Amino acid sequence: MHAPASPADGPAPAPEPVLDVLIVGAGLSGIGAAATLGRRCPGKRYAILEAREAMGGTWDLFRYPGIRSDSDMYTLGYGFRPWRDPQAIAGGPAIRAYIEDTARACGIDENIRYGHRVLGASWCSRQALWSVEARLPDGSTRLFRTRFLYLCSGYYRYDQAYRPRFEGEKAFRGRIVQPQFWPRDFDYTGKRVVVIGSGATAVTVVPAMSERAAHVTMLQRSPGYVVARPGRYRFAERMRALLPESLAWRLVRTRVIGESMFLYWLARSKPELVKRKIVEMAAHGLGSSEAAAQHFTPRYKPWDQRVCVAPDGDLFEAVRAGRASVVTDHIDRFTPNGILLQSGRELEADVVVMATGLTLQLFGGATLVVDGRVVDPSRAMSYKGMMLSDVPNCALAFGYTNASWTLKADLTAEWVCRLLRHMDARGQAMAVAPRDPGVPETPFLDFDSGYVERARHLLPQQGAVKPWRVYQNYLRDLLTIRFGRIEDGVLRLKRLDSEGTPA
Repeated sequence: MHAPASPADGPAPAPEPVLDVLIVGAGLSGIGAAATLGRRCPGKRYAILEAREAMGGTWDLFRYPGIRSDSDMYTLGYGFRPWRDPQAIAGGPAIRAYIEDTARACGIDENIRYGHRVLGASWCSRQALWSVEARLPDGSTRLFRTRFLYLCSGYYRYDQAYRPRFEGEKAFRGRIVQPQFWPRDFDYTGKRVVVIGSGATAVTVVPAMSERAAHVTMLQRSPGYVVARPGRYRFAERMRALLPESLAWRLVRTRVIGESMFLYWLARSKPELVKRKIVEMAAHGLGSSEAAAQHFTPRYKPWDQRVCVAPDGDLFEAVRAGRASVVTDHIDRFTPNGILLQSGRELEADVVVMATGLTLQLFGGATLVVDGRVVDPSRAMSYKGMMLSDVPNCALAFGYTNASWTLKADLTAEWVCRLLRHMDARGQAMAVAPRDPGVPETPFLDFDSGYVERARHLLPQQGAVKPWRVYQNYLRDLLTIRFGRIEDGVLRLKRLDSEGTPA
């Protein structure tokens, strides 16, 4: 963690001209934020700082076999730019191309500074400015100043995945790989593969690798929910044939949002019914009720953890065809030839894939400082799921856990533009949501996935009442963010007085 240099630290790098908005991250959220800013606040001067040398974020970094969306592209795609590919569950390269095309079409690519890793950002209330320090690939630093800081850097570390260690790994004669750092040109043809994990990555990797490997085994400690969904949405194809493209797309998007909200409500209100139906679907896909009961019947309720998607039931088809198998057991240790399980069974392997999850971090690893005080996000409260308490002129893009990430990211971008226009119209320079100590706090994410549990100490809190509550409900957020008052009695907006001090 690194804070921007202060005068006491010695001479700072020469600052660039003051920006209106500085966006951190050129992934799906950052490009969407810039596009919305360009459309709704066309006079704003902005830049995007991207730590890597390419845009696309997740969809450029991850190159493991089968990489694809785990949400439909009608909602994972931008609300302002239709997804035209017939594949509703799309591959990583297609998503990356969509992000790149959006950046070119909106004139965003010329505003991206690649190889700029943000180290820290310091807010000065007297000037109503953020000073943001970024490190370049050659080790030098550059200072940016901005009136508004927009963090679109996601929630996990690009340079580190969650990697448990097991006894005997050094004796293993095969190769261990991590999906987040997939080796370039890695040939696993004809090899025996064990994939450790049962989350979205494992559910993606197993059927993809099974097409070339001798055999792939998904090794899981406990079952998770896996739902087969069509890779192509027939309703969308019918609407495209009957209606103009823009109208068809909006109709399809609206229907998909409605269906997902209903299914989530049903899962939370009637969990046993939904659990039974999901397990029945798995049994049908596997052709075996016994296999579904053993390997696809979790102990927890649907949506206590994220439900994984198998497009066209590819995971079930791979298992049914004998190219893949699922083993539910615990690892005792690695052996020279594979993995010894606690049951005494040994899984022979030439390759072990550690699909064991993500390591979370906020702000892209940067340190935020407000008037000399280092911000501890775990002690802050989330305001509308978009700002942190007592952190002025700063928004965060953080998507839904029960729906497509982009749905909330799009709404956040709209709200930021509403806020900026509101402040401009009234000559206001500072917007901050002071924390109300009387509001009871609850965890930011009501979710039991391993990567969330491991990061509870890093995440902010949410409040028990609005606007501190994070609802995970698109319709509710849509009404609040598009039509709710900016000056809601909680958000404080201040002008600069004649001496430059917020008043």
